[in-house]
Amino acid sequence: MKVLAALKEEQRLKSSALGLLLFEEEKELLDSFASLCPGLVGQVELERFTFKKGACLFRACPGGSPSRVFVVGLGSEKKGNNDVFREGAALLVKAASAAGASDLQIWTGHDVDGPLSLALAEGAHLGGYRFDRYREVPDEERGSVETVYISGGDEEAIEKGSLMACSQMFARDLANEPGNVINPLTLADRAREVADQGGFECRIYDEKELAEMNMGLLLAVGGGSKTPPRLIHLVYRPEGEALGKVALVGKGITFDTGGLNLKPGEHMRTMKGDKTGASVVLGVFRSLARLRPPVEVHGLIGAAENAVDSYSYRPDDIVRGRKGKTVEIDNTDAEGRLTLADVLAFACELKPSIVVDIATLTGACAIALGPYTAGLLSNDDSLAEELLGASRRSGERFWRLPMDDERLRKKLESPVADLVNSGGREGGALTAAMFLEAFVDEGIRWAHLDIAGVDTYKEPFGYYSKGATGFGARTLLDFLTSLEPEV
Repeated sequence: MKVLAALKEEQRLKSSALGLLLFEEEKELLDSFASLCPGLVGQVELERFTFKKGACLFRACPGGSPSRVFVVGLGSEKKGNNDVFREGAALLVKAASAAGASDLQIWTGHDVDGPLSLALAEGAHLGGYRFDRYREVPDEERGSVETVYISGGDEEAIEKGSLMACSQMFARDLANEPGNVINPLTLADRAREVADQGGFECRIYDEKELAEMNMGLLLAVGGGSKTPPRLIHLVYRPEGEALGKVALVGKGITFDTGGLNLKPGEHMRTMKGDKTGASVVLGVFRSLARLRPPVEVHGLIGAAENAVDSYSYRPDDIVRGRKGKTVEIDNTDAEGRLTLADVLAFACELKPSIVVDIATLTGACAIALGPYTAGLLSNDDSLAEELLGASRRSGERFWRLPMDDERLRKKLESPVADLVNSGGREGGALTAAMFLEAFVDEGIRWAHLDIAGVDTYKEPFGYYSKGATGFGARTLLDFLTSLEPEV
């Protein structure tokens, strides 16, 4: 799909479909389109269209230009923000695609500034996303909008929004791939492709090198699979002097059975999505070369498959990681924090200013925050606020959780090792982050993004389709492109 800026009066008549995004308070603006689509106002009145958020109306205008008009309600303007427009653009694209339109003009009753242009472009792209490469698509589902025009849009912001949305869609594609397609080796291949396309440095460490690097935790998690683990390292360097160094760490469990602490069948479904953190990191890198943030960015992924065989690691095992700390295994289904621990230790050796890890880490986070908000935990207030600011701009909801309960931290103490890998169910999202913090060097600003509750959806809504979400990609890109020199 192409998303382009257009002058309102010039481009409106060239598009086969017109999409209107209107708040409840803007009903009278429909009168200005009466000559383009006779009967539109009457049909709106006949159907008692309310303009509530998400409401959609379609009007065919045979022989007219445009030949189709769609109206999407945005609800009350008092509650309006750019994410409401982002969702509205997605709904317009979905409706226009279903009606067989090949192009679409999006018009709003507002001045379309840079942030709004960016949001509309993101929504248009994300609304047109499909993952159907493994099925025969019926003819009635084949139609899709190929070009979207944003009336009065800002070209530079539209291009940035398109890049950010495409990063999220790349992450969705990769996370949606099943475990028989993406394993640690093929995930490394995808990383090489991203590096080649963007001109990035790329280094893949195999199992022999991981053993030499004392990455015992990552090796333990991947030990039960015939496909050995990998450490993936991508590097983006800006033109000129870098204003700082940031490490992004992604959890890359390509499929999670739970290991010897085997998951029940209903909980094992969707575990192809346990690599979403890694998918998001690669999605971010897919656009870095064109967005050109002024900071050096390292993308690090611990890739493993948590499978079951005679080589699987066991409860009661004691494993030593790269940082030198020993970990007693309480539960083999708490594997993500083990892979992240070794990769975080490696990341800190690069001496970054900031480390951000993103992972489908704990069901406890989903229980605490529900299926539409991800968790954020950090050792630095200013970093947390910068990420929350990016979250608010992107529309990807994050909520900061506390890490200051020392009584809760004691649950990670072990009588036989430096740490135990699970602090139990109560406060599980917090103790998981506390475990990770033990592998972050003192003085490094660090944040942990727990996206376990938001990585996949069973039903589509807004600009999300059914399946993997790629949640976090746009927040991280916004964060990286908004960093000040002090990083």
